[in-house]
Amino acid sequence: MNDANGAPFIVLRALQLVSEQRNAYGLRYDDFHRYRKHCVNRTHRLRSALKMTHGKGREFKKHPPLTPDIIQDGHLQLLLFEAERAWAYAQERFQASLQPKNESRSGALRHSAAGRFRRAVNWSTQLLSHCQTLYGTSRLAAESLIHVTVYTLILNGRLLRFREEFEDALPQLSIARSLLDVLAGSATTSRDQALATMVADELGPEIRHCAHELGRQKAYDIEEIVAEIVPAHKERLVEGYDALVEKLGAECKQRGQDKSKKQLKDISWEGQSVPIRNPELVDVLLKVQEEEDKLRSRDQPLPGETTADRKQRAKKESRTRKGVASYDAILLSLSDAENVAQKLKSAQKPAGPGSSITQGFRLQGSNQMLHFVHAYIVYQLLARRIERDLLLVSAILANQPGSRPGMVRSSKLPPSKALKPEQVDGRLYPAIVRVLDTVLQSLNQMRALSIVDDNPNLAAAVEARASFTRARRCLNLARCYTPVKKYVEALTLIQHAHIHVRETVSTLSLATRDPVSETNPCFFPLNNTDMKELEAGLAADGLQFKRDWFVHNGGTIDEDGAKAYKKPTFFNIALNYVELDMDSLLERAGKKQGQLTPKPATAPVAHIAPVQQPPMEKKAPLKARVEEIRPSTPELQAASRSGLSSLLGGWWGRK
Repeated sequence: MNDANGAPFIVLRALQLVSEQRNAYGLRYDDFHRYRKHCVNRTHRLRSALKMTHGKGREFKKHPPLTPDIIQDGHLQLLLFEAERAWAYAQERFQASLQPKNESRSGALRHSAAGRFRRAVNWSTQLLSHCQTLYGTSRLAAESLIHVTVYTLILNGRLLRFREEFEDALPQLSIARSLLDVLAGSATTSRDQALATMVADELGPEIRHCAHELGRQKAYDIEEIVAEIVPAHKERLVEGYDALVEKLGAECKQRGQDKSKKQLKDISWEGQSVPIRNPELVDVLLKVQEEEDKLRSRDQPLPGETTADRKQRAKKESRTRKGVASYDAILLSLSDAENVAQKLKSAQKPAGPGSSITQGFRLQGSNQMLHFVHAYIVYQLLARRIERDLLLVSAILANQPGSRPGMVRSSKLPPSKALKPEQVDGRLYPAIVRVLDTVLQSLNQMRALSIVDDNPNLAAAVEARASFTRARRCLNLARCYTPVKKYVEALTLIQHAHIHVRETVSTLSLATRDPVSETNPCFFPLNNTDMKELEAGLAADGLQFKRDWFVHNGGTIDEDGAKAYKKPTFFNIALNYVELDMDSLLERAGKKQGQLTPKPATAPVAHIAPVQQPPMEKKAPLKARVEEIRPSTPELQAASRSGLSSLLGGWWGRK
């Protein structure tokens, strides 16, 4: 875009550019050294692109001064990053002065930080001067000039506050805050509005500090301070303040952009608006909003379609794979939003003794807002995930031949015609149990959120749905046991399911209202009809399981196990460690050893006269035999030893 003279039109959104670079290169975690190195590299690349380097020769060639005819957007960015480089160095030096190891040279570091701060203000003043010249020649928009003006006022005000010149710093910061309010009010996109609001929130504590140091009674009321100071100093600090604001309003009307695609809808929680004050959150929430609109458009009636046909079509599509897959995009966008919110929340750490100049003045409400927004996004993510999983259960049951999405087994049909677990696919009920486990996990995570815990009615509604899901899980798990003839386990699970149903009824009766059912759309509908259907299904299945058990083995618990002999476990373990005196135990029991092993009765034997044998010849015993039977010679007793010899003899086994 060119102006009337053919010169290119320049657009410089200084606040947006600075915010993006600071968050991307270290300042999210107050790493000023890394950000300063990035500014050094960025200025070097800009000088190379603009051919403003001096080369390696010995002869110095001075560059021609910048004129409005040759100024490009690269020249303005070069001045901006030179100011950022000096500002980051000032923050780094001030941070080093607060460390205990630099206590001896703390004053020198603070003096160096003040010098770098003055250099940053000098660079920003040059940038503002060039922007005012370009604005006078209609080569720069009023919005870009306001961005640069606010940036310069903030740097100058913080320098004055660092010098403890609070009377001069307060007007600078107040006018910057008023211009940011103007930018937020005239923003055409939610991202621009969030950017202006975020920078204004950072200035609030600094304005309050200056007012407190000046002894103002209502130092806490920032809006009143700004409204009092701005009319008296706006023309002195910002030339043509009113004309600049009017020109900004005219430019916003002239753009005529489509706000519907870039405007974030109001987000409310329990009747209260949820403020989104961070541009990164706005970007990801816009994607979530776009995916929600696509999902909602599926329920819109087609041309010439009646309401009944639309409901029938939506019900039919929801039970197909296409209906389940339609949730993937919104779950992905919500997951990205949760990651961004978690990153922003983790970056908010309390200011310590080594903090920078501005870190200690951050709003505590900003931390609370980020925690609340993160919990809200996690709640929406879990709600959509539960809705998708319940839809998946309905799709699984709808695709199974002979089964219905409802959980009631018809008790009016004869047992031969009623739906039995053996008639369905063996993978059906285990798959449903796994999906219900995921639903139960999501409900438990939702119950642990702070925004749910703070609302008793919502907490009761989530707990009731968790109990209802446990009952459904027990029912489907019981159906998994019947094909393998484990009817005891199945009936036990049916009893547990009855207990969970009673828990659901009692929990809902304690709540005055059901916030989950009041939301549109409701991610987990639950009413009395659903609980009655579940109770009827439990009763029908329990009766059918008892009949099948009776047909199987007459209702006995364990036929084979009753006949088999089982060893006493603890008795066997005791015998491994305890030596029992069986003789004494038998005596105490009244049984003697002789009674246990009675001698067999001997039959009377007739007396037979011995037959005389001839005398045997005596032989002399062998010498070896004589030596063997010779009594052993007693060993001599060793003399008792004492002292070191007896001790060493005991060690080495000597006698």
